[in-house]
Amino acid sequence: MTHPFYCLHTHGFIRVAVATPTVRVADPAFNVARTIELARQADQHGASLALFPELGISSYAIDDLLQQEALLGAVDTALVELVEASCGIHPLIVVGAPLRHRGRLYNCAVAILRGRVLAVTPKVYLPNYREFYEQRHFASGAFVSGEDIVVAGQTAPFGSDTLIEATDFPGLVIHTEICEDVWVPIPPSARAALAGATVLLNLSASNAIVGKSDYRETLCAAHSARCLAAYLYSAAGQGESTTDLAWDGEALICEKGDVLAKAPRFSDEPQLALADVDIGRLLAERMRHGTFGACADVEQGATHYRRIAFELAAPCDRDLGFLREVGRFPFVPADETRLAELCFEAFNIQSHGLEQRLRATKIKKAVIGVSGGLDSTQALLVAVTAMDALGLPRENVLGFTLPAFATSESTKANAWRLMRALGVTAQEIDVTAACKQMLVDIDHPAARGEAVYDTTYENVQAGARTSLLFRLANRHGALVIGTGDLSELALGWSTYGVGDQMSHYNVNASVPKTLIQHLIRWCARDARFGAETAAVLEDVLATEISPELVPGEARQRTEDTVGPYALQDFNLYYTTRYGFAPAKIAFLAWRAWRHASAGSWPAGIAQEDKIAYDLSTIKHWLGVFVKRFFEGSQFKRSALPNGPKVSSGGSLSPRGDWRAPSDSVADAWLSSLDDIP
Repeated sequence: MTHPFYCLHTHGFIRVAVATPTVRVADPAFNVARTIELARQADQHGASLALFPELGISSYAIDDLLQQEALLGAVDTALVELVEASCGIHPLIVVGAPLRHRGRLYNCAVAILRGRVLAVTPKVYLPNYREFYEQRHFASGAFVSGEDIVVAGQTAPFGSDTLIEATDFPGLVIHTEICEDVWVPIPPSARAALAGATVLLNLSASNAIVGKSDYRETLCAAHSARCLAAYLYSAAGQGESTTDLAWDGEALICEKGDVLAKAPRFSDEPQLALADVDIGRLLAERMRHGTFGACADVEQGATHYRRIAFELAAPCDRDLGFLREVGRFPFVPADETRLAELCFEAFNIQSHGLEQRLRATKIKKAVIGVSGGLDSTQALLVAVTAMDALGLPRENVLGFTLPAFATSESTKANAWRLMRALGVTAQEIDVTAACKQMLVDIDHPAARGEAVYDTTYENVQAGARTSLLFRLANRHGALVIGTGDLSELALGWSTYGVGDQMSHYNVNASVPKTLIQHLIRWCARDARFGAETAAVLEDVLATEISPELVPGEARQRTEDTVGPYALQDFNLYYTTRYGFAPAKIAFLAWRAWRHASAGSWPAGIAQEDKIAYDLSTIKHWLGVFVKRFFEGSQFKRSALPNGPKVSSGGSLSPRGDWRAPSDSVADAWLSSLDDIP
């Protein structure tokens, strides 16, 4: 046995399988044998659910053979065999079969769990156009509800009104539809999702024609996004009749717009696509999207559902692995093309936000403190871009380097090089004397030469700089451009009021530290501001992150205090975007970060920076994050200046994604850390 923490089920994930078996035309005995084989494989892989194609027991393209007594009798016999075999198979099995009921034939999905027929769902929309003529053989299930049917000697609920709900896995509610049902304007699964279904199944045949696969994938992914659900799709494949059609065996697993897994098409071998679906994520999204619930209220009464209870009995004492890619950097895609697109969008959101603020205030100048670090560099690039777009000279950007007690020559030199390369108005004002005077005025030990480098000592410098920038803005009729980023705001790593927490407009307010470096690298790579600027940007990227507030031989490292930004941005994303408990966040972080060689890294990450974090390190810095985020720094976020929302991970503005009390305690989150070994 292993600690429950390491099991995916503990954290609200279930493993699902979509199967595309090899079939034989009109041979239920052969087909059910292949179905059982794949169901057992799904079980061996730890799946809780296995989905099979439409009419997979009989095969789909058999035309009038569907009306033959021998064929239908063989289907009934095959289902008896499947139900008996399922007693030794853990996952819920959903198969397609033609079934007779009250003198009519229905295209059905049969849900079977460990010897029990849970429910039978008839197809609602029967295509009767182009190559399809299902109405020749089948009756629609549109008006079948509240009925029962006998399958394999068992009486089971029959109708389009069934939802299958796990009693021991919160939020796992399953709905089944068949092929054409998802191609109509209002699929049955849409109303089922509004009624609480989180996992939507589609047993399909869907022949292959040129271009159809892309459309199917788009359709399934978009439907999962609109329904805030998982959508599983299994299409007929190898062995189906090719008298007039061909089949590709498409298998898809989608979740809220993302394609988690898919099987190779046109395979000569049976295929099994597997993925771990996050039920907790789906529940969190539905809770946050108020319009989802509002739509459910509007549609209430359109369909009345019967809820069939079952026990999933998912084990929590085993590490089953994790069949789901978890990116190390949730704000930064690993795919280079997607990253470039994201950088383009993020940069333009920042610059257009500043353009509008300058246009609205009729102010034509901007004041910015340039330190030579990542944040001020990005803010300066945005300010220059806004001036260019407004047709104003770059000299209207007033850049100031403001050295104090611990400013390094390298960062100051980079600040000067950057301002000169960009052609902004550049000036240096040394605030050392002003800071010394304040230390004297408040009788701080450092004023007497004592090496006391406390918060007061640091904030005297931060406050002197910001106060000076505001007065310079008054003097020149300009806006103070904020440089503090989302990561710093989350951790409270800013000086409140007369400090770097305040500005007239903060272009970086919704940009995390892990993304800022890629925005700068994106500008440097394509020399968007010229070759000279690009060279400076490369030097800025190579500079270690430091507030440069404490003198001494050892350089002050921000991450020694607040933790690695890579981990803290990960914690931030899953805390604010989904509201996950710390134990689940730690589980995801451990899966993402435990092996440096596994998974994809975003372009531009140096080899020496491709490191791993063990669980104890993840737990430690998560504790730091929880304490800093939930207890002690909200008052800074409640008084944030304006700035544009940039990423889907959210913003911490009290007028945007995040509203919270300033006097909360972190005990509930800290106690969740006890669930981490």
